[in-house]
Amino acid sequence: MKLHGIQKMTLLDFPGCVSCTIFLGGCDFRCPFCHNFELIDGTMPPTLDEDEFIEFLKSRKGLLEGVAITGGEPLMHKDLPGLIRRISDTGYRVKLDTNGYHPDLLKSILNEGIVEYVAMDIKNSPEKYALTCGVDRVDLERIKQSIDLLMTGATDYEFRTTVVNELHDEDDFVKIGEMIKGAKRYFLQRFTDRDSVPYGNLTPPSFDKMHKFADIARKFVPNTELRGVE
Repeated sequence: MKLHGIQKMTLLDFPGCVSCTIFLGGCDFRCPFCHNFELIDGTMPPTLDEDEFIEFLKSRKGLLEGVAITGGEPLMHKDLPGLIRRISDTGYRVKLDTNGYHPDLLKSILNEGIVEYVAMDIKNSPEKYALTCGVDRVDLERIKQSIDLLMTGATDYEFRTTVVNELHDEDDFVKIGEMIKGAKRYFLQRFTDRDSVPYGNLTPPSFDKMHKFADIARKFVPNTELRGVE
């Protein structure tokens, strides 16, 4: 498998774990607020292959504890379980980021017990899901299946939403809350603009609005927290 990027050390991407983050190319969605759009549209070439990455991990034993796998959408790659096994066999813990659109492969990985933590994006309320994903249609049953797999399984997890002023309002967080009611934890991440974001004219919600959204979500998921908000 080809890897399209690596962050060699982070304390943020894998909760409670000093890790590196690897980026895989390709995604089902075209979210207008995406920070990694060059991974999605194919403009970023691979930077290393799987064997090179495993050698990197071997050289960092004692410095790193885990690997966070993100994208793009990692679960688009059918050979992802093989990469995860190789990482685990090298002695590292694994965290997986996903948009939840590939429940069959997610189920296989969860059943095998080869990832320790999963972070799944909840893009928006059902009515605005496709709009927020930048596509014409989203099969929400696939999203709901992935939610159910995480909430009923043994693997630690979180749900998270990147909140964009132009895409989210209070009613959306009522409907999101209903989708993930009783979840272990839920994070609201405040959108920040960057040069790599594909579309302009998107803005972050005010701090007051972020806190209001979190208060709404807490009625459904008591362990709701904010990220990117001072």
